[in-house]
Amino acid sequence: MSGPGARGLRGRVAGARSGFLDLGRGLGTALSAALLTAWLLLVLALLPVGLGVLLAPSALRWVRRLADAERARTGSPTWGPGPRRLRAALADRLWRRDLRWLPAHATVGLLLCLLGVLLPVYAVRDVSFPLWWWLLPADEDASPWWWSVRAWPQAVAVAGLGVVWALLCLGLPLLARVQSGFSRALLRPPADVDLSLRVAELTATRAAALDAHAAELRRIERSLHDGAQNRLVGVSVLLGAARRALARDPAAADDLLARAQSASEEALAELRAVVRAILPPVLERGLAAAVTGLAADCRVPCHVEVTVDPRCPASVEATAYFVVAEALTNVSRHSRARAASVSLHRRGDVLHVAVADDGRGGAEPGTGSGLAGVRRRVEALDGTLELSSPPGGPTRVEVRLPCGS
Repeated sequence: MSGPGARGLRGRVAGARSGFLDLGRGLGTALSAALLTAWLLLVLALLPVGLGVLLAPSALRWVRRLADAERARTGSPTWGPGPRRLRAALADRLWRRDLRWLPAHATVGLLLCLLGVLLPVYAVRDVSFPLWWWLLPADEDASPWWWSVRAWPQAVAVAGLGVVWALLCLGLPLLARVQSGFSRALLRPPADVDLSLRVAELTATRAAALDAHAAELRRIERSLHDGAQNRLVGVSVLLGAARRALARDPAAADDLLARAQSASEEALAELRAVVRAILPPVLERGLAAAVTGLAADCRVPCHVEVTVDPRCPASVEATAYFVVAEALTNVSRHSRARAASVSLHRRGDVLHVAVADDGRGGAEPGTGSGLAGVRRRVEALDGTLELSSPPGGPTRVEVRLPCGS
């Protein structure tokens, strides 16, 4: 199957998988919220005997950490450490919002995430039911639902229900957006605080953008100075020598001119490389073609999925390209992976970029992997970067880039 229909189906399947992974991460924070809610209730119960006062500071820190983790997951700015004392925390409007969000996420958020995670499980179980139900003892009711399964028609009915679950899985992106929107609405700060946080965030990202711009200029200057400029100086020297040798030794002059031509071609190649590093011309063919080319050059077998329609602004495409390029470079050099995957999907006004591999893990920004520079590029466009790379792997880099309408 090929053509627009196949691409659309692949895009829906990729979106469903992305929604499933997002809800899976939300399930992690929801379960943590349930445990932390129980812990807070215990701390409150111990306040009259004084032990709760000792436990309250650590509980407050964990509430803020978990809320910030959910903000980072849903693409909202984090707030950093809050008050350490119970009285100051109760007087802090931001912390009170975290506290209201906690039980809501432990109940409603948990139910939404469980629904999103269980739907694919039910789909696989029920669709495959006719393949294994007959292996069970004849006197045992194998039905996973409310009707008995004693013959093939009932087993086929279970498989039909599994098809329904599979179709509902296509709505997982919508469910993920509902759950994320629910958390963002509860965690959103008051208007005046939100404005001050936004100003602080924009100040930080502006400084990061200026630093990234200065670093890029220094890189271009070094590339020109160490490469093309030196070669052009060599061309000038060779041409001068050829001019002086032209009258007395034409053969030597011809050799010098050939060397000058070769040096000028190398200088042109250096200049083209510098220009490609500023804004790769391959992006003129579209982000899909550019990323597919990067994957083809990767030393590790790489699966690519791209559904970006309509196209994003040039700055967003360039940043996405550099994110994938840097991530695949790390995969080739450091991961010892056997397989990798790249996915880019535009959903609404956000471009989602994910690069994963099955390597040894342990990647961290600031350890020479280039991820710190990637984060600065992403934050300069008001985007977010999430890195998951536990020791032993796997590694997954996820980036969200606002791309306008």
